[in-house]
Amino acid sequence: MPADIHPLAGKAAPPSMLANVPRLVTAYFANTPDPAVAAQRVSFGTSGHRGSALNSAFNEAHILAISQALCEQRQRAGIDGPLFVGIDTHALAEPAFCSALEVFCANGVGVMIDAEGGFTPTPVISHAILTYNKGRDRSLADGVVITPSHNPPEDGGFKYNPPNGGPADTDITSAIERAANALLENGLNGVKRIPYQRARTSANLHRRDYVTPYVADLVNVVDMEAIRSSGVKIGIDPLGGAGVHYWQPIIERYRLAATLVSDAVDPTFRFMTLDWDGKIRMDCSSPYAMARLIDMRDSFDIAFANDTDADRHGIVTRSGGLMNANHFQAAAISYLFTFRSGWRRDSAVGKSVVSSAIIDRVAQKLGRRLVETPVGFKWFVDGLIGGDFGFAGEESAGASFLRRDGTVWTTDKDGMILGLLAAEMTARGGRDPSQLYDELTGELGLPFYARIDAPATPEQKNLLKTLSPEKLAMRALAGDPIRSALTTAPGNNQPFGGIKVSTDQGWFAARPSGTEDVYKIYAESFVGEDHLRRIQDDAQQAIARAFKG
Repeated sequence: MPADIHPLAGKAAPPSMLANVPRLVTAYFANTPDPAVAAQRVSFGTSGHRGSALNSAFNEAHILAISQALCEQRQRAGIDGPLFVGIDTHALAEPAFCSALEVFCANGVGVMIDAEGGFTPTPVISHAILTYNKGRDRSLADGVVITPSHNPPEDGGFKYNPPNGGPADTDITSAIERAANALLENGLNGVKRIPYQRARTSANLHRRDYVTPYVADLVNVVDMEAIRSSGVKIGIDPLGGAGVHYWQPIIERYRLAATLVSDAVDPTFRFMTLDWDGKIRMDCSSPYAMARLIDMRDSFDIAFANDTDADRHGIVTRSGGLMNANHFQAAAISYLFTFRSGWRRDSAVGKSVVSSAIIDRVAQKLGRRLVETPVGFKWFVDGLIGGDFGFAGEESAGASFLRRDGTVWTTDKDGMILGLLAAEMTARGGRDPSQLYDELTGELGLPFYARIDAPATPEQKNLLKTLSPEKLAMRALAGDPIRSALTTAPGNNQPFGGIKVSTDQGWFAARPSGTEDVYKIYAESFVGEDHLRRIQDDAQQAIARAFKG
């Protein structure tokens, strides 16, 4: 049965549930991780190393070790251009930033930080890397973003983007992970480090205006004039994240009829409503975390939010409320491939293996090739760089698309351009994305899609990564014969760290979270809500049997 919904989900957090920031930052410096404990080692998931200082999973020792390992990785790869570094608004971002600078500057790495000491979204770092490297074949730039994305306030995160601008591939992250853990095991012997004040005045440290180049370039990826001239009323909620100081310059430069509903930054994120499990989580795809903006939907023609590093999007329409990410992406794909005349005729649609099958049907209607990959935006990087993918998106509300001339914009997720695209769609068609989606499903069929997050131990998560169709031992799903059971993605035959079971009427996929102690069940039916629930029930029962076995 579905995961239990916390009684306070969608409501403001009581003071007793807020993070104790002084205790958290103290733990970052005071706690020493034990590399003999698996949960306290450096571990790069789909988006870098994440964890909390309170349980010794994200501490100063981790960041010193990872930063040194990254410097050595850059040297092996011959990367000697600038390292663009950004941070988000989580409490652990600032101390981790200080630790990383001490190591980067000691190793002679040229570091680019925000000129005003502000926050820098993930897509801005990707955009900066690609812009700098354009036309270069040496002295290439790369980047780091210190963020745990939408994770709770107690968490910290550290991710690396190589010169291709996207999330680092497994061969790179595995090398960094091994080297960092070796440094932890050796008591950080081998880490080069200088005091923070010396790093701040080092010749290796450079200050950069990240805001202006990104904001000025938006006109080349979104039709900003169409948004302005239509007068469409826009509501924007950064959810207290790194995009907070980007939206007002965007509004002013392009003279948009937009309102920033909040510019609050608070490391406790006390302004958030609690997510489904009673945790504060800046998940812009969750109706519980997005309750504030949903309540305001009648005030705007279109509204949207981003998560803490602004790489995800949550679209709220007046006609339909918060859109499921799959639904918005299906409408966005239909719109983009219809109106982007500068794109190549053979540019494809990229989607993750757990995204809705409505995207398959839209791609088929458009006559565009569909490429289905494992979860993780790294699988889309090469396609976006070369223009082979016009659009690439994940179920978890992360996506990017090409510039209007068909060249690359970012190779990491960009929640800000997806929000602006929703405004463009509304401005040019006179209908919001929910209405455009309804038109699509009227023609292609209505899917019923849902994702359940359920608790799982590290052992259960590891079991799920290697679960085979034989071990799952399912013969039918919601009464229908099983057509396929896959552990690799059809688009590239790469393992996706879980299992996907399909019938002619629906499907489910199960995979462990790369960032939290939960596993995810994605399910979809083209029959109805009752059929979807039967799929979910059968899936959870089968996985429970596998866990027990």
